Amino acid sequence: MQRLYTAEATAYGARTGAVVTSDEKLDLELSRPAGMGGDDGPGTNPEQLFAAGYAACFHSAMRHAVREMGLSPRALDGSHVTARVHFLKEPPIDFGLAVELELTAPGLDADQALTAMELTHQICPYSKATMGNIEVDLQVAEAAPVD
Repeated sequence: MQRLYTAEATAYGARTGAVVTSDEKLDLELSRPAGMGGDDGPGTNPEQLFAAGYAACFHSAMRHAVREMGLSPRALDGSHVTARVHFLKEPPIDFGLAVELELTAPGLDADQALTAMELTHQICPYSKATMGNIEVDLQVAEAAPVD
């Protein structure tokens, strides 16, 4: 594959440090969530960053999925994707992730929305990277009523 773009970020101080991209467009403080034994400080965390990236990439890739379905990308007007990234632990020291992707798509009926989610899951680079590695649950939160 042809390399189109490379993102570069450097983390300092693990989960209570900072992360900055090479172009400095992203420069964030990191904090450990209370649910992970931290102080729930003012910073973000790797799971939030992963959720943001996955949601944005998945929603963008959905344009290609609806075209495959014979629909206009305008069918996605007013839609959004929410990603929930779960940090998992199995004692004593086994860690993992699980993801829920939830689509709200008022321009698609429930069947179209689910089909779009399934097709997008085959197209999205984040989905390809995680396939077979972590559980990803696809959900439709809201769709247009079927006439």
